[in-house]
Amino acid sequence: MINYKQFEVWFLTGSQDLYGEETLRQVDAHSREISQYYNDSPAISVKVVFKPIVKSSDEIFATIQDANNASNCIGIVAWMHTFSPAKMWIRGLNALQKPLLHLHTQYNRDIPWSEIDMDFMNLNQSAHGDREFGFIMTRMRMNRKVVVGHWKSAHTLGELDQWTRVAVAKHDMNGAKFARFGDNMRQVAVTDGDKVAAEMAFGFSVNTYAVGDLVAVINAVHDSEIDRLTEEYEDTYSLVASLRKGGERNASLRDAAQIELGMRQFLESGGFKGYTNTFEDLHGMKQLPGIASQRLMASGYGYAGEGDWKTAAMVRALKVMGSGLNGGTSFMEDYTYHFNPDNNLVLGAHMLEICPSIAAEKPSAQIHPLGIGGKDDPVRLVFNAAAGPAINVSLIDLGNRFRLLVNEVEAVKVDHDLPKLPVARVLWKPAPSLQTACAAWIYAGGAHHTAYSQNLNTDYMEMFAEMLGVEMVVIDKDTQLRQFKNELRWSDGYFGK
Repeated sequence: MINYKQFEVWFLTGSQDLYGEETLRQVDAHSREISQYYNDSPAISVKVVFKPIVKSSDEIFATIQDANNASNCIGIVAWMHTFSPAKMWIRGLNALQKPLLHLHTQYNRDIPWSEIDMDFMNLNQSAHGDREFGFIMTRMRMNRKVVVGHWKSAHTLGELDQWTRVAVAKHDMNGAKFARFGDNMRQVAVTDGDKVAAEMAFGFSVNTYAVGDLVAVINAVHDSEIDRLTEEYEDTYSLVASLRKGGERNASLRDAAQIELGMRQFLESGGFKGYTNTFEDLHGMKQLPGIASQRLMASGYGYAGEGDWKTAAMVRALKVMGSGLNGGTSFMEDYTYHFNPDNNLVLGAHMLEICPSIAAEKPSAQIHPLGIGGKDDPVRLVFNAAAGPAINVSLIDLGNRFRLLVNEVEAVKVDHDLPKLPVARVLWKPAPSLQTACAAWIYAGGAHHTAYSQNLNTDYMEMFAEMLGVEMVVIDKDTQLRQFKNELRWSDGYFGK
């Protein structure tokens, strides 16, 4: 979905003139070697670009200004090879507009016991040079990611790549456009919110477009395009007999394909990265988009139902972060509970729109009545989601701030047939238990819609929240309600209730 190699992080090393030309030459050589190693490593998704070592306030400021102005630079990795007096970083850090990762490493992995002397110590001073750098960022109240370890270690590579993925998602969100076809589902609170505040906080814009304008694009789709797409449906999914060519419901499949083609054309021509719609505003459409929204999500678009633009934006962000990783991300909703005392579970689903990127098996394309919307029966993909660890993420508007809420879950295999539930679905156990997780979610004001991801974890969300300066609340195996409620009170105090 995303070509990560179009993006760069700049590798910036701090030092000073105190140590002389020979030491600076070695610092430069080591920095080049490390940045080249990262750039060549298949473990790092983006390009890593070496920048000359910086030794003064002017050099630091100039490099950071260049990074700010470089459209393909999504962040800076900073390392203090020697001691780099932090007062000379203040002007540059004040100007920095990109995410920063502080790499606390050193060139040598091991102490050369029999060879070590003061020249070696002067050269390899990261142990206290990075502390000086860390202090000034703490003093300036700067959000950043700190990674500690030898630069070649798998742990360091993994943390660095996680951060680059989150930085790409932040970059992608800044300036992103989301289309809202129709308005919010009537009388619903949590899916609505302050779009101006969201654009200030995250950089994406949300604007409403008349369903009639979308329908005009749908109606202009040529039959030859519909023929091609319905053949793709037959090749990709298990179509029920009634939808196949010559079947009694084949016309509905063609209608669904026409809707997908029109929506895709509208989104592509407008440069949108996601959208939302509502079943209460389908004027001129033959059926509620089911397979269309599922496949558009699988292509990388953010989506959420019922006017929920915040969740649509988060689905897009998580898809960008997880691009190329095993598993998928989908719009999701907690639908109903299994309160068996021996096996508490949540059944997640939606009317139609769950992304096939999370499917455990080949989806089946089916057609069934839908009790709301007042339109023709919609075509949809039906499947069970894959088992394994996942997260549910909700972005909510509290009026004075946004809160990012995360619940760690474990999806389980669906062992029962669900012949009368023709929707895509997932079963999961929320951590630490259904009772605690649901109570904590409700105390935190979490939405009934979420972005559900199989290939990301809480660490990604923590970095995302810190990059954007957004409050984050986590429900995991260690959550205890008394402490959790205190954390919410502390957040109210910090942000101003």
